[in-house]
Amino acid sequence: MCVEFMFGMPKVNRSKEVGMKGIYTNVNDIRKRVFAEVAKLAYDYKDGDLSAMHQIPYNVIPGIEGSYRNSAFLERAIVSERTRLALGLDLRDFEAFDSLTVGAEKCIQPETYYEKPLMNVIKFACHKCPDNVVHITDGCQLCLAHPCMEVCPKNAISVVNGRNQIDQSKCIKCGKCIAACPYHAIMKLERPCAKACGVKAIGSDANGAADIDYEKCVSCGQCQVNCPFGAISDKSQIFQTIQAIKSDVPVYAAIAPAVTGQFGPAMTPERIRTAFQALGFKDVYEVAIGADLCTIEEAKDFIREVPDEIPFMGTSCCPAWSKMAKQMFPEQGKCISMALTPMVLTGRLIKRLDPGCKVAFIGPCAAKKLEARRRSIRSDIDFVLTFEEVFGMFTAKGIDFSQLEEADTMHGASADGRGFAFSGGVANAVVNYIKEHYPDREVKTAKAEGLEDCRKMLLLAKAGKYNGYLLEGMGCPGGCVAGAGTLQAVPKTVKAIQTHMKVSTAQHASESDYANYLNVLEEDDHKAPMEE
Repeated sequence: MCVEFMFGMPKVNRSKEVGMKGIYTNVNDIRKRVFAEVAKLAYDYKDGDLSAMHQIPYNVIPGIEGSYRNSAFLERAIVSERTRLALGLDLRDFEAFDSLTVGAEKCIQPETYYEKPLMNVIKFACHKCPDNVVHITDGCQLCLAHPCMEVCPKNAISVVNGRNQIDQSKCIKCGKCIAACPYHAIMKLERPCAKACGVKAIGSDANGAADIDYEKCVSCGQCQVNCPFGAISDKSQIFQTIQAIKSDVPVYAAIAPAVTGQFGPAMTPERIRTAFQALGFKDVYEVAIGADLCTIEEAKDFIREVPDEIPFMGTSCCPAWSKMAKQMFPEQGKCISMALTPMVLTGRLIKRLDPGCKVAFIGPCAAKKLEARRRSIRSDIDFVLTFEEVFGMFTAKGIDFSQLEEADTMHGASADGRGFAFSGGVANAVVNYIKEHYPDREVKTAKAEGLEDCRKMLLLAKAGKYNGYLLEGMGCPGGCVAGAGTLQAVPKTVKAIQTHMKVSTAQHASESDYANYLNVLEEDDHKAPMEE
């Protein structure tokens, strides 16, 4: 498969199953075009000249007629802001005139970290979707029985100009009319980004556009992937990563377990190393190694702390879940494991093996970008890129996966470590380790996927329902395989990872080739606070 199959003229090939929901859409198309253009800019960049930024909106949206919306000029304005975000820059002031390159010198600085906010709403791209509105559609048959009227407790439904209508000032959104309509002609309209937000951080500004409450936001990115208009986007470090690759400092790619199958069938596990080396990376390590180390540490923490010190223990690897727990449930948040995440353990290991190098985490998660900003972690992870962003790099380099030589499958992690990619995998790995090393200890587990269900699980934990349990929380429905930066449908990715797990040389964390490094890494103060 040539990676450029998605980058013809702006027409969507709807036969390709790509994206969180398994559908390759116009929104995916625009994002990947922008990432590819920014990657080209980075590979070609020299001598402080970023003037080529001005050409990117015209490369993505050529001509004078709109390809996605009604106006090519509006499309290019939106792509301009996407370009800035892809360079790690802030959006421009929407009420003032500034050049596309204003402040662009920031992205040239090699040690640039993400500046808040990570998730951004491009206001003039927002459709100002109706939210929490019960609406009678054209499917209404104006039937004689009028069951919708009969069940409405507020008499909010009446006939106006020959059709049923709802008085929104009276409607209490109880849903009784929806259930009673025999034609299913009544529906509840919800803003997709707000519905997807498990921490209720999405509201509306004075103009009706989506607005993010950054005091609540945990940067999971689910609002981004669920916005049908592509109005929400996060910042990227594509440019900074490529500049590091072009320097004399070796840069390693630490690749999350969810990578298997993400880039299509031609990108087999045996080709991952050569593919990333073709981008300029020195070598590749799989973060499943760090998952094995995290498994061991969390198992030891559980045995030592539950129930003597804390009533239950929550897993630590998902930053969105961890941050939500600490924000919304301060007391229960103290029960989240303090073990470093697989990303950080892998980065720390790589820097032990090659002091002075840089490490780029490649994964499915938007929240990892902010995790890497924490003061205690910045020395371990230099860059964070999603699979979607890296796909833009492959496109910029014109790499055809099918033509790459096959090598070994990165470095040997256990099957349990690779299983961290999907819901239930973390708890399963910890339980397997405890069974092996503490056979007399029974471990009860519960899991939640998606922040709304994670919140419900913590409510039950607060009520004492999960005392003695190991709780696994995943911010994205399905686990990391459904992260905001993924490319493939969740079931397809899970199947590919399970196949990869079967050929692992080790099954459990204790059998990992790197298990003996844990004591060494513990000397580097492995317990990490949430502060940034």
